[in-house]
Amino acid sequence: MRIFATLRIALRALRRNKMRTILTMLGMIIGVGAVIASVSITSGAKQQVEEQIASLGENMLLIFPGSFSSSGARLGWGNWHSLQLEDALAIQTQLQGVTAVSPENNTRAQVIAGDQNWNTRIQGESPQYLQIRQWPLAEGEIFDDQQVRKAAKVCVIGNTVAQQLFPNEDPLGRMIRIRDVPCQIIGVLQPKGLSPMGSDQDDVVIVPYTTELKRINRETWLDVILVQAVSSAAMPIVQQEITSLLMQRHHIKPGGDMDFVVRSQEDIAQAATTTARVMGALLAGVAAVSLVVGGIGIMNIMLVSVTERTREIGIRMAVGARGGDILVQFLIEAVTLSLIGGAIGIGSGMGISHLVASITRWPTFTPILWIGVASFSSAVIGVVSGFYPAWKASKLDPIEALRYE
Repeated sequence: MRIFATLRIALRALRRNKMRTILTMLGMIIGVGAVIASVSITSGAKQQVEEQIASLGENMLLIFPGSFSSSGARLGWGNWHSLQLEDALAIQTQLQGVTAVSPENNTRAQVIAGDQNWNTRIQGESPQYLQIRQWPLAEGEIFDDQQVRKAAKVCVIGNTVAQQLFPNEDPLGRMIRIRDVPCQIIGVLQPKGLSPMGSDQDDVVIVPYTTELKRINRETWLDVILVQAVSSAAMPIVQQEITSLLMQRHHIKPGGDMDFVVRSQEDIAQAATTTARVMGALLAGVAAVSLVVGGIGIMNIMLVSVTERTREIGIRMAVGARGGDILVQFLIEAVTLSLIGGAIGIGSGMGISHLVASITRWPTFTPILWIGVASFSSAVIGVVSGFYPAWKASKLDPIEALRYE
């Protein structure tokens, strides 16, 4: 019963100075609110990036052309047409950890359908491309190996292209013209949304890679080779095997300049989430400072409260209150200030994150774990910031306290 009586006294003391109590809690409200808002925003950004990376495909490795030097000038990645169709075929036939390969050559072109036209990305791929990208069809089918061998004039289009060229119409079976090459639409892709780089993945026309190389782009090299490993655990091994195989095929000695580069999905994800992590660390640092300032504010007010209530403390001790009772009373006041401020701060932080999401269309996500962390931090800060004032109050001499004016 003694603890409940002490709790009632502590709460009554807080109610007596409502404005001071509110202003004291304001530091915790701002600190905890900043923590929750920053975590929600950065967690939402990280989740969005992870979803975008997952939309690229499953267990995917990408092989790009490398750089080269010309007359002392070192040109950047992708300026050397070092990847050939034979490289892709060798990877598919010689490496056991590979389940699918798609040689890719791409360009941009004006696509015409009736009285509509649209400039879009044209990608030459293999029939395994949709398997690698984990990209289902909304309707129709993908071209097969026989159509690849014949460089057939067929294509699969993305949702954006379908909406632009065939508004309110079914595009399946219709004809489009890519430059001077007529192609029949045999499939329409499910919408995929934006890529990690912010480009529209649905703004694409996919044709057999032989059609792209022989009829549309009339090139002999590949822009990229997409490879799917048997599992995520096998990706590092497959990446090393691809590097060794291409070094052998391109006659590159160990330590020599590489004319290709192999990137995994994990590399892309790590690069894409670096900015989000840095932003999260900066925001967390600011929020941590706010929490410390809030704790200092609570300690300051509690010290003032001890000084103001010295005579009250003396009277309580004179009628039988022990030092431990005084200590608990002031600790309860400090923790109550901190917890109420923390609870309001959690609600404010979630409200701010939702407001940011609605205004900027930036996704936010508040992990339940961080709500618990914020609540626990509030309690700890309340105990830490309130302990010294409470200890000081409990050590007051009753006679001296009664004399205090």
